[in-house]
Amino acid sequence: MTATVIQHPGEVRWENRLLAVVTAILVAFGLATLYSAASFGSGTTEVLKQLSAAAIGGVAMLVASRVEYGRWRNWSWWLLGGTFLLLLLVMTPGTEAIAPRINGARRWIRVPGMSFQPSELARFVIVVWVAALATKKGPLIRDFRRGMLPVLSVLGVMSLLVLIQPNLSMATVIGLSGGVVLFAAGARIGHFLMLSVAVVFGGVAAIMSEEFRFNRVKCFLGLAGDCARDVGMQVNQATIGFGSGRLVGVGFGEGQLKMDYLPMASSDFLMSTIGEEWGFLGVMVLLALFGLFCWLGFRIALTAADQFGQLLAAGITASIGFTTLMHMAVNTNLMPTTGLTLPFMSAGRSSLMVSLLAVGVLINIGRMRGRPVGRS
Repeated sequence: MTATVIQHPGEVRWENRLLAVVTAILVAFGLATLYSAASFGSGTTEVLKQLSAAAIGGVAMLVASRVEYGRWRNWSWWLLGGTFLLLLLVMTPGTEAIAPRINGARRWIRVPGMSFQPSELARFVIVVWVAALATKKGPLIRDFRRGMLPVLSVLGVMSLLVLIQPNLSMATVIGLSGGVVLFAAGARIGHFLMLSVAVVFGGVAAIMSEEFRFNRVKCFLGLAGDCARDVGMQVNQATIGFGSGRLVGVGFGEGQLKMDYLPMASSDFLMSTIGEEWGFLGVMVLLALFGLFCWLGFRIALTAADQFGQLLAAGITASIGFTTLMHMAVNTNLMPTTGLTLPFMSAGRSSLMVSLLAVGVLINIGRMRGRPVGRS
């Protein structure tokens, strides 16, 4: 067994406690907003579902915060293999009974009593695996053929499996999160520049290959006809919601978007509901909370006890940060419409459970500063 120890005078661990508090506030805020945003008459049901996920995720966060994060490095290949199997399951012909097509996509595995979205797990697992492999390769990660290429190959296949569901937004988050880990590990900037060209062409091809994606981009660029009653309807209604909220909002529970004016008001467009009911000040508070979360996560990454902890903390923080940023960008019409939940807050039990698990790992990385981190 090997161990790495980095001593930090005073061993300040207030970041861990504050991170847990910020997460708890976001979850509580999300439950309250979800109750208000859910379709009329179903608010209690939606909250109970989300509350069950919060309970399971809370237990997972508590356990993960106590499990030495170095063990995730040992589990990384098993987690990667299991996640690939789940992603393949949702698209395998003949599995529609447990992986039904919903709203034109096959993203969920459903068994009696629960449903799960494998791509949410992939968002976490890819960070664990890339951090583990980058740590193992060390300086070799700067070599494209022996360092970057093996990682990019697995990263690309996983992103492709998610893209086929289809789920371009989550595939993008997975790719960006893995890229952040590679960048933090010391990969060459030139390799990223070359890769970005391929990603741009691949992204354009993915958009052009599906009519609904192409229409969304045309509406975003103002090149389509009447988008108000088509793919651009959600963004238009979200914009109206932000405008109605003004400075302090119309009041909790008083928003009108949830009354069938805005589909997905409790999930993909939760931010607009917050803007309507809590106003500009409420949105600013939410931005501050997520900004504080990311600052704490990257601070923990900078002071982690070893390279694996640094890369894992950076990847987890980036994954949640990218998801948040893209959700907010869609809601404010800063990017084409896509389906991403607001972490810790939107309706989506898979997202909440996996996000809370990831926070538990992040807290453990912070707790292990100044202690020996072993790997058998």
